[in-house]
Amino acid sequence: MTMRQESLFNPERDASSPLAYRVRPTTLDGFKGQDHLLGPGKLLRQLIAQDQLPSLIFWGPPGVGKTTLAEIIAQQTKSHFITFSAVTSGIKEIRQIMDDAEANRDFGERTLVFIDEIHRFNKAQQDAFLPYVERGSITLIGATTENPSFEINAALLSRCKVLVLKELTTSALTEILTAALANPQGFPDLTVKLQPDTLTSIAEFANGDGRMALNTLEMAVLNGEREGQTVTITDAGLYQLINTKSLRYDKNGEEHYNLISALHKSMRNSDVDAAIYWLMRMLAGGEDPLYIARRLIRFASEDVGLADRQALPLCVAVYQACQFIGMPECNVNLTEAVTYLALAPKSNALYAATSAARADVKAHGNLPVPLQIRNAPTRLMKDLGYGDHYQYAHDTAAKLTDMQTMPPELQGQTYYEPTDQGQEKAWQQRLQAIKQWHAAHPHDENE
Repeated sequence: MTMRQESLFNPERDASSPLAYRVRPTTLDGFKGQDHLLGPGKLLRQLIAQDQLPSLIFWGPPGVGKTTLAEIIAQQTKSHFITFSAVTSGIKEIRQIMDDAEANRDFGERTLVFIDEIHRFNKAQQDAFLPYVERGSITLIGATTENPSFEINAALLSRCKVLVLKELTTSALTEILTAALANPQGFPDLTVKLQPDTLTSIAEFANGDGRMALNTLEMAVLNGEREGQTVTITDAGLYQLINTKSLRYDKNGEEHYNLISALHKSMRNSDVDAAIYWLMRMLAGGEDPLYIARRLIRFASEDVGLADRQALPLCVAVYQACQFIGMPECNVNLTEAVTYLALAPKSNALYAATSAARADVKAHGNLPVPLQIRNAPTRLMKDLGYGDHYQYAHDTAAKLTDMQTMPPELQGQTYYEPTDQGQEKAWQQRLQAIKQWHAAHPHDENE
């Protein structure tokens, strides 16, 4: 656990500190980006100005200013500021500090608690803050890159206002880089020369991450051509730093689910190019190809179904291909499956049938199997009527009988309703023929 020291807000920012730390803004006017929260008249700016801050959760990707914003709030609000670490803070320490905060409240002092990466706190640690947040003993600010709905206890989450911080635009990143070069603590005693579009190139490479943008600028200066106190960032030197973008991807987190959702919905919408793009994004981020292949197998039945009866075996074959050869070679196998599924005729009739039948199972419980379709391997079972009036469909010309096979409570219920898409139209016609036969041969209730 780390408690606030004065150096947190008046740090010794010497040249050995990273550039992102040396030029970190200390006022809202110096903070770039998040205009939807901090622009004139926007919610967070008003709350800070009025010093009426509720407990907050800052949710956003890395490098968008969550920690910086918390430090600025700490400076501008009249509160004692404490930071906690999920790694070093135990329940005992948390409760001791919270008890001190509650005692200080009796003397008119408010306490603002900042928890970086709050998603790393376990349930017990999060629960330790709950009563103090509820009573207003503390104002909590948590920062997280993960979806709060999944990572933060519902009880704590319900007592906090979630604010979404967006990835920084190229324009905002360029402003940050320009401010860093003008900041006396950025590159003291150096004159940095660069092409007009250099900062834009760095901003585009940073992919919305302010920390990455500043780190890249610092590396470019350190590796620039130096002559006395003048450093020139050349195109060749910059290219070595930004020739490959770093993709943000967490195989167990929010971005994982966002991208698989994008892939699934692009295929469902028959947008083959978008589907291939999202597939490549997942693979470039290090996703397990077998995970993708399993999802494609599911899609083949859920969204294509009997409209194209080759979709499922193709996806199973692609799964096997991924097992046989692995990455990177199997990327083309996955592309084949994704392309096929995106262009295939679509039907969710099987998925709808599954959902409707599952709902009836849940609603009606253990409905007994009708006697006529029960096996009767013993004399007792035959005496009890098992198998009575059973009709063997193969003994009829139409291969159909009027025997009832559905529980009486669900008689007439329909689950599978085929579409006229692709090959499923043949099943639609077959089902219509079966229904027409039954209409012409109604079941005799006296049998």
